[in-house]
Amino acid sequence: MKTVPKLRVVAHDDASQIDLPDLPEEVRLALAEVAGVAREGLLAMSVAAGMAVMQTMFDAEISAACGPRGKHDPDRAAVRHGAGRGSVALGGRRVPVARPRARTTDGGEVPLSSYRLFTAEDQLTAVVMERMLAGLATRRHVQAGEPVGVAVAEQATATSRSAVSRRFIAATKTALAELLARDLTPLDIKVLMVDGEHLAEHLAVVALAITGDGTKVPVGLWEGSTENATVVKALLADLVTRGLDATDGLLIVIDGAKALSAAVRAVFGVSAAIQRCTVHKRRNVADHLPEAQRGWVDTKLGKIFANPDPAAGLRDAKALATALSRKHPGAAASLREGLEEMFTVTRLGITGTLARTLTTSNPIESMISIARTTNRNVTHWRDGQMVLRWTAAGLLNAQRSFRRVRGYKQMPQLVAALHRHTHPNTAHQPETVGAAA
Repeated sequence: MKTVPKLRVVAHDDASQIDLPDLPEEVRLALAEVAGVAREGLLAMSVAAGMAVMQTMFDAEISAACGPRGKHDPDRAAVRHGAGRGSVALGGRRVPVARPRARTTDGGEVPLSSYRLFTAEDQLTAVVMERMLAGLATRRHVQAGEPVGVAVAEQATATSRSAVSRRFIAATKTALAELLARDLTPLDIKVLMVDGEHLAEHLAVVALAITGDGTKVPVGLWEGSTENATVVKALLADLVTRGLDATDGLLIVIDGAKALSAAVRAVFGVSAAIQRCTVHKRRNVADHLPEAQRGWVDTKLGKIFANPDPAAGLRDAKALATALSRKHPGAAASLREGLEEMFTVTRLGITGTLARTLTTSNPIESMISIARTTNRNVTHWRDGQMVLRWTAAGLLNAQRSFRRVRGYKQMPQLVAALHRHTHPNTAHQPETVGAAA
């Protein structure tokens, strides 16, 4: 039986040997290089193989333009022109490579499309963006890089703190522009939640939309020093300019601040129904009470706000405010403020899971919480633009993990109720929008 000749490949820094069947010379040379990094791990070996394949692609493209090396072709359209220095994006770093060059017969440079593919800046920026959104500090990007092999790592560039920071700034500018320019016209927005996130002396006012099928979409962001009516009014006006339509009914959920309620009425008038967050109301009332009184008052308020009968719930809340008014007038005044707007969702006829979702600002606070993880390493906020950029990137990152709101199957019921609220003098009922599949 005839034996197959063997090729013995020896790694440069290893006494171990690999016996392989006899192979063409090009493959043997490539295997020799790959075997040299085998001890550094499978990924490093894969990188070495990938770099070799990339160089082969470069050579193949040049050969297609100039013809085979060493064979004269009088009809050729280009000739080889040595090699030039370049670099490619690899795992959040740039790695230097030698790229072959060619010139056309009339002196023009032959473009190398495979080189443009590997050198694309957007790939490098995307890696930086993902790591920063995960909370990785700029100074730790080198340590977080994949093990690509000592030889490749030693030549890598674009990993310094300043280089990483520049790419993240560029990426967050893009995220901010995307968020602020998002066209709202195609969205069937039925619920809008507004809340603020304090970052040093800045405040980022955020808007989260919920569509007719229960999908959550971050739609707005505005910066100010406080959560006042002017800032919120500017945010809402911007949303209207970009296509937010409240003519067929819109529920706006706010955390309870007077400024938010005033801004909503200034922009939308009676077209929007306002629901204040019951959780914030309970916290605000508790802040005006001594520790010994907070437990029973909060329990009672929880039952009052969960009452499916809005008239009975409002009556009980007023009775509780009266009972508190003599010994704790501050708590009574806090409870009475905006009390009618605590029962808007149940007044629309919405109960159960969807009512529990829409009577609190939990959906938007959850989104802000996810976004907050992206800026936990920031120790100094230089200006409002930095606040907006980081917050926008965090909101769009949070959107990737969104699910439809709890109780989304009841959204058609809310759509119809909002239409009746906005058009009380017509018996026309709109077709249900966003029914569950």
